[in-house]
Amino acid sequence: MGLGLLSLIAILPVITIMIFLVFLNWPASRAMPIALIITTFSAIFLWGTKANVVAGAAVNGVFTALEVLFIVFGAVLLLNTVKESGAIHTIRQGFISISPDRRIQAIIIAWLFGAFIEGAAGFGTPAAIAAPLLVAIGFPALAAVMVTLIIQSTPVSFGAIGTPIQVGVNTGLRDQVTVTNALEGAGLTFDQYLLQIASNVGFFHMTIGVLIPLFMVAMLTRYFGKKRSFLEGLKVWKFALFAGAAFTIPYYLIAVFLGPEFPSLLGALIGLLIVVPAAKAGFLTPKEEECFDFEAKNRWEPEWLGSLNQQPPDVLQVKKNISLPMSWLPYVLVAGLLVLTRTVDWLGSLLKNPTVTVRLENVFGSGINSISTPLFLPGFIFIVVSVLTFFLHSMKKTNYLNAWKDSFKTVVAAGMALIFAIPMIKIFLLTALSADKVSAGSEALIGMNMPLVLASGIANIVGDFWPLFAPTVGALGAFIAGSNTFSNMMFSLFQFGTAESVGLNVNQAGMVVALQAIGGAAGNMICVHNIVAASATVGLVGKEGTLIRKVFIPLSYYLLAGGILGMAIISGGINFWFLIYGVMVMSFIYYMVTYKGKGSISVERKIGA
Repeated sequence: MGLGLLSLIAILPVITIMIFLVFLNWPASRAMPIALIITTFSAIFLWGTKANVVAGAAVNGVFTALEVLFIVFGAVLLLNTVKESGAIHTIRQGFISISPDRRIQAIIIAWLFGAFIEGAAGFGTPAAIAAPLLVAIGFPALAAVMVTLIIQSTPVSFGAIGTPIQVGVNTGLRDQVTVTNALEGAGLTFDQYLLQIASNVGFFHMTIGVLIPLFMVAMLTRYFGKKRSFLEGLKVWKFALFAGAAFTIPYYLIAVFLGPEFPSLLGALIGLLIVVPAAKAGFLTPKEEECFDFEAKNRWEPEWLGSLNQQPPDVLQVKKNISLPMSWLPYVLVAGLLVLTRTVDWLGSLLKNPTVTVRLENVFGSGINSISTPLFLPGFIFIVVSVLTFFLHSMKKTNYLNAWKDSFKTVVAAGMALIFAIPMIKIFLLTALSADKVSAGSEALIGMNMPLVLASGIANIVGDFWPLFAPTVGALGAFIAGSNTFSNMMFSLFQFGTAESVGLNVNQAGMVVALQAIGGAAGNMICVHNIVAASATVGLVGKEGTLIRKVFIPLSYYLLAGGILGMAIISGGINFWFLIYGVMVMSFIYYMVTYKGKGSISVERKIGA
């Protein structure tokens, strides 16, 4: 088989997911088992992968699924703990005292607090913390998950103390002969080159990401406001741009001068220190009569609701008077412990101790190892803080037991989807194209996995316009692999080699690798297991396809903006790509400004009744 046919086979699992999850709107618990079956058969019979390798990949996927469920359980347990202690009532009142406007609350919690958690932990943790917190203060579950998914873009490339760059790009490029030779010719060391890539990533994210808070609030009012209008969100454009710049400018400067470990973590912290006092002082925020709020809960669409929204009315009533600092202390402890365990070497090593590491080596003779360090996962820290909160908030045992029971129920609901989704992803990644499936002239493809062959097919079609499509390949990798880090590991060398093959020099090739990284970050918006995990924390099941469709606008903006801006910079000088970039950004904003909305569905429904 040639590259064209192999690319079609490689895209089968992706098409399967899109058809069942997005177009037919099946829940992931039904769509992912079918995707798993199709991927398994494709890997064995069309790709030529040995059955024991497929089985080993599936077991590896189950390990990863259990890790994700552990993180989800910990995040939900922490929320249920502060809810049962009564602290959530104080937190709710605290946000109202900053601003009663839901748009402002979303920017502070999702964009800034979420970015800070991304910088500390990464791997979907921000949505697992921020989404249930938004629901607890009065957001519809679907809205909470949507806005937290949208911010899974700008901060992601430097999430988990820079892991997508430090591990992803580093692993993908270091000690590769083609890269080493090119760097020697340019007089660069690899460490210098990695810092250059990190700076480019920071620049692209700063330029593109500054508009993400604006997109986020516009999407919030478009899908969950009474008027169903983008314009209602765009009315806070001054504050949204202010909050965007307060994070992305420090973020870029930190990437340039300090490297890839701390841009998201410190940039978000600086942003919080600037934006929260400004919001409290009313700087650039709407007047009280112009504040946006959701309609009464009895007017919400049924699909908006998760189990957290359906709690009895007394859930947020005061159980005891807990001060605002004490109410926030559990989340401060989480952030602090995440930072310490990721930055203090001896502490991280202690949690990764071999005696508490779970491993299966050479599963089914496949050469695939499955290793888990449960104490190093964010889920363990959530549980530790939950136990501490029991004592700090002087909780009753019955209330704390309720928190555990409710958390177990939530995780069981998510487990069905993840236990099929992640093994399917691992099989897709760990396939190896056998020699007997490749026709003459395509021998270079032997041993490649499905994503690499798919990317090769795209590169073969677009040629010199490759930088325009580089972010999309990064996003595809994140969609499939569930991680910006894995996407970068998988595609960084491919992106570098493709850039060289179309005549770009080593510095321009580094720019293309940076485009890979920002696309991989944006792809987290539609990563299936991130969506399932975030949805599970608010008790929202079966809405994965709906969420992917809703975040498609900001995702499209990110990928198009990245590709066009990359083409403009790589082309050099003042060129027509800059004009295209400006037209593209203005087109997105014009569409949202002129969108008329559909009116209030809930009101129409009541009138019809």
